[in-house]
Amino acid sequence: MSDNKTNKIIIIGAGLCGGLLAIRMAQRGFNVALYEKRSDMRIGMEDAGRSINLALSARGLKALAIADLKDKVLENTIPMKGRLIHPMGGEKFLSPYSGRPSDYINSVSRPGLNILLLNEIDKYENITLHFDAKVSKVDIHAAKIEYKSGEETKTDEGTIVIGTDGAGSVVRRSMMGHTTELLFNYSQDFLRHGYKELSIHPGENGSWQIEKEALHIWSRGEFMIIALPNLDGSFTLTMFHPYETEVGFNQLDTKEKVRACFEKYYPTLLPYIPHYIEEYFENPVGTLGTIKCYPWQANGKVLIMGDASHAIVPFYGQGMNASLEDVRIFDELIETHGGNWTTVFENFQDLRKKNADAIADLAIDNFSEMRDHVDDIPFMRKRKIEMQLEQQYPDYYSKYSLVTFKPDLTYHEAKIKGRKQDELLLEMCKHDDFDQIPLEAFYNKVQGI
Repeated sequence: MSDNKTNKIIIIGAGLCGGLLAIRMAQRGFNVALYEKRSDMRIGMEDAGRSINLALSARGLKALAIADLKDKVLENTIPMKGRLIHPMGGEKFLSPYSGRPSDYINSVSRPGLNILLLNEIDKYENITLHFDAKVSKVDIHAAKIEYKSGEETKTDEGTIVIGTDGAGSVVRRSMMGHTTELLFNYSQDFLRHGYKELSIHPGENGSWQIEKEALHIWSRGEFMIIALPNLDGSFTLTMFHPYETEVGFNQLDTKEKVRACFEKYYPTLLPYIPHYIEEYFENPVGTLGTIKCYPWQANGKVLIMGDASHAIVPFYGQGMNASLEDVRIFDELIETHGGNWTTVFENFQDLRKKNADAIADLAIDNFSEMRDHVDDIPFMRKRKIEMQLEQQYPDYYSKYSLVTFKPDLTYHEAKIKGRKQDELLLEMCKHDDFDQIPLEAFYNKVQGI
């Protein structure tokens, strides 16, 4: 498009969503000014692979592909074929994500991926990257920003401003300052659970001490621990516990209480985490919440995307994937409408809002599933049938697969179809003679959806 160079795009937030967006806009020939309140994470960061990791799946990979980054990113991931369940008092077992061997998710380091994107950004002369630039104000009528660099307050003006600055978005707050004008709706819903990170250290010569190609779950009803593998042989563990009750973070405030909790509920994990007491008290408790809002744009000048517009809890592994998918959908709209920003922005929010709400709802559903149902008899039966259906019938996708492995299907469509399938299959799996029902009967039952 011939007028791209005359358009200056200001992006606030150089995380995963903002980083990919900046790269793709630069590839389209736009001038990009990218502002990040933090320092350059590549400086003084010795071990980017040992921090929190994420599950990268088909939607995120499809978005990375539009910027020709998919293969480069996959070189730094570990495939996870399914959930390895560690029940209380029973044998561990693998619950595959799909009956198709080609369907799996990938463990990726959040800082590692962010650094990869920053290194790519450095290759583009039409991207200006500003670190330690804390934006304080966004003019939603003129696409102007005010930010602090050191002790100095500065301003910048673009054709448009896009906020990819996370759940605490300054850009969103600037829009909320015009609630009456924009009729701005906002909700923030916190779980009564928090999270805390622990780790399994690498074994001898950087080996993995537990199965490498799986997402491990120690589900205990109202609480759980999960583990994802890292490239260096370590695993990132995340405790998801309530704040209250005897196993709550507010109650586990002494070494004796923490030790008693782990010995009672996580005995099979203890041999791999001799350092857990120290990590427990060193690492903070994080909050888990869902943010929904509308509108996502103002005056064809300002737009929010990613966590700034739809932060979700992490239990479907789709937070990052949904944010990266935002970039792909936005890019497709530019391909269709060019630099008609009002049209692009309005179409973007109309397309993405209901899908962001859908994956937010599904993530809450999956929280309950991972805590309470992964070792329930009807649920295990349903998963067995789903695996067989996916192996036997190429056009069948479980709810999880619809969300995770069918990027051409919207989250909203996946939610509706997947929930109906779950309801029908679970009802059939409650019968004691379910294993006498021919597979074709299960298939025919869900075909009418």
